[in-house]
Amino acid sequence: MNDKNEKIRLILFGPPGVGKGTQAKILSAKLNIFHVSTGDMLRNEVATDTEFGRTIRKILESGQLVPDDLMIEIIKKVIQSPQAENGFILDGFPRTLPQAEALTRLLVSLEMRLKMVISMEIKAEIVVERLSNRRVCRQCGMIYNILTDKVNDTMKCEKCGGELFQRDDDKPDIVRKRLNVYENMTAPVKFYYAKAGILRTIDAAGSIQSVTDKILGMLNIK
Repeated sequence: MNDKNEKIRLILFGPPGVGKGTQAKILSAKLNIFHVSTGDMLRNEVATDTEFGRTIRKILESGQLVPDDLMIEIIKKVIQSPQAENGFILDGFPRTLPQAEALTRLLVSLEMRLKMVISMEIKAEIVVERLSNRRVCRQCGMIYNILTDKVNDTMKCEKCGGELFQRDDDKPDIVRKRLNVYENMTAPVKFYYAKAGILRTIDAAGSIQSVTDKILGMLNIK
């Protein structure tokens, strides 16, 4: 594949609670490339209230997953937008082998090349501890951590005064199930990119800054 213009195009992998979204935002700002979050993409499509957006809304409201072909259509539109002109970070996609293969076909058709696929790895029990100590404001969605933010379940959100609560999927047993699902689903995807020679893994257990530094080091960026 001949890339018309070599740019930084990344995929960030990582289990729930690894800090993937945080790193994507930092790298997006640092490298001036677009953070492509699948959750944000879907919400933006729904907000357009086009026929396509209404189709996505119906799928989401029914509790189903958006089919791969529709996800690829959305990603195609986003990575060709002016926002992604300097490059992009894909966060939350691909999750399965068919999605990875479909993404490769899309990038080939657009004459784009992935620079790197970075897998942020962390021990399961660290993730369980992180997420089980997470509390969310019921009113504004602000996220707190009992250990680092020194909050408890009786305190109110410092931003809006809303009630703090623990989401069901942040409870330890559910977190462990989510981690198992993630590992089983993404193992073939990681193997796919390892075979392509572009997979890199990092230990994501350190501080936010140390993880950022590791990723920038892999990219040979200071």
